[in-house]
Amino acid sequence: MFRWGVLSTAKIGREHLLPAMVEAENGVLSAIASRDLSKAKALAERFGARHAFGSYEELLASKDIDGVYIPLPTSQHVEWTAKAIEAGKHVLVEKPLALDAKDIPPLIKLRDARKVLVCEAFMVIYHPQWIKVRDLIASGAIGRLRHVQGAFSYYNVDPNNMRNQLDLGGGALPDIGVYPTVSTRFSTGKEPLRVQATIERDKKFGTDIYSSIRADFGDFELSFYLSTQMAARQVMVFHGEKGFIEVFSPFNAGLYDHHRVELHNQNHTEAQVFRFPGTQQYRLEVETFARAAQGGKERVFTLEESVLNQKVIDAIFRAGGKDGNWETV
Repeated sequence: MFRWGVLSTAKIGREHLLPAMVEAENGVLSAIASRDLSKAKALAERFGARHAFGSYEELLASKDIDGVYIPLPTSQHVEWTAKAIEAGKHVLVEKPLALDAKDIPPLIKLRDARKVLVCEAFMVIYHPQWIKVRDLIASGAIGRLRHVQGAFSYYNVDPNNMRNQLDLGGGALPDIGVYPTVSTRFSTGKEPLRVQATIERDKKFGTDIYSSIRADFGDFELSFYLSTQMAARQVMVFHGEKGFIEVFSPFNAGLYDHHRVELHNQNHTEAQVFRFPGTQQYRLEVETFARAAQGGKERVFTLEESVLNQKVIDAIFRAGGKDGNWETV
């Protein structure tokens, strides 16, 4: 069994990843670390972890841990990923791994030297609905793909929330902009060549709160918008010459809406519906990671892919200051 350690008692861990680790068939939650030992002990007791540590360094030094999950504030991801690798641990780190693509290659070098698995936690690529979308596009079900349309938004103006704290790596693009880009890249196997963007920042927080983006993939175009201060919405549509695919709950499947993908024909007279009841994408993520860390050949989201995705986000930020001009990725 793969022995997990978790750095911090963050909400995403409490609500999604820790339950997934407990339910996983090939892993066990072994330890939780927090700078507040009482919080670590309380969460360890709640989820049945054997160990609780009052510092991240103590957990990394433990021989009872095979790999760590890092849901710390974004600004701390690179630092603690490096420390975990140096400690000889496999690492699953929350997205975004970095705030600049240039910070990732040193982690690749360190990963290769220590011979561990390091992955950015994009749970969507493990969900069978996205594998279905990828397979439908590849099989020609919608003919030539011409346009991808997306949206991801929620409303949060809490000044104490990390998403609204610029120094911690908050903002819409780092938090949710990574999803339309990664899901499009995953589904099509293509990379964008250039981007355009309009970006609005909160006058108080300084974080990006709204973005409208176009990405030129050569054969097709992706357009999407994001916001941390709009009513909740999630959708992705892949539009081809012979039909289109709509993903109704693309990122928080089972929470925002049902796990459902629809394939519509050219004349909009027929549709196939694909459902994935009971799918737990976070459990699939941790189980796949554990198998790969133990020598399996499972498809995981590699650090090389993290570089490519972060380059897109970096280019979008640059494009946001160019009055609508194209920016090369």
